[in-house]
Amino acid sequence: LYPDVYVGRLPCRNTLEVKIMVNKIINYEKNKADQSWFNKIVLVGGDSHDDRPYGYNYYEGELVCDKVMEYMTDFDPTKLYASNRDTGNGSTPTPKNITNAISEGCGFLLFDGHGNPASWNTHWPDVFNWKDTPGGIKIYDFPKLRNGKKLPVTLVGGCHNSMFNVSLLATVLDIPFMWTYGQPTPECWSWWLTRKIGGGSIATFGSTGLGYGYVGGPQDLNGDGIAEPACLEGLGGYMEILFFKTYSEGTHILGDVWGQTVSDYLDVFPGMDNKIDCKQVQEWAFFGDPTLLIGGY
Repeated sequence: LYPDVYVGRLPCRNTLEVKIMVNKIINYEKNKADQSWFNKIVLVGGDSHDDRPYGYNYYEGELVCDKVMEYMTDFDPTKLYASNRDTGNGSTPTPKNITNAISEGCGFLLFDGHGNPASWNTHWPDVFNWKDTPGGIKIYDFPKLRNGKKLPVTLVGGCHNSMFNVSLLATVLDIPFMWTYGQPTPECWSWWLTRKIGGGSIATFGSTGLGYGYVGGPQDLNGDGIAEPACLEGLGGYMEILFFKTYSEGTHILGDVWGQTVSDYLDVFPGMDNKIDCKQVQEWAFFGDPTLLIGGY
């Protein structure tokens, strides 16, 4: 399971998408990012799971984002948190707020919550239904993005956001295992964001299948001697944290960051010991150029 070749995927459907991606990658890498926008990171999360039956009340998506900031200390965070509705400390993860934050430009973009091939969303604190939610962002919101060449590296925590084998007909017919519940979806969330003209992301990491995360109180699952909320100690949340830890330690070639993240995860959670850990690393897809220098030359 350890990667010895670092491979990115560009799941282009036609020659137009090939041209879009070639131009985005070349322009990004040959023009060093201006620190005025690159040193920003947008963090989007909420109360992912109801952990009250376990005696806790963590807002898992927000905890993952906050943990990431322990490593990304040189970056200015914009936190779109569901709990901000109650605290008044900032903006919430509504479609408009997310679109506006991305359109301003940022070097990194992190979502941690729930997804399907067409959308990402999360829960308000202690409100665990899909009728009253912040709204998140759907593929049909992507045309509103206006970040131009200010392109982030994006990580999305959620189910099926990177399920690149969806198609319009299959999702309209709602055939089994399309996971869009009848919502027309010509291309998956992560790829649409990556190949968007005039904005979107330069690369996107996400799950091709069901995403996984731990729920519960402080534990030391990763063996570092520190007991933290379970969502930070393994599976998807831990994988996202490892990515930013690797970047903060000086690894800035995109494929190297991906490969080191996967390797570090397997060092702690051998994939042959647990099938979910095996699935965690296998389904964490990377849409982008593995030779890309983050931030450009």
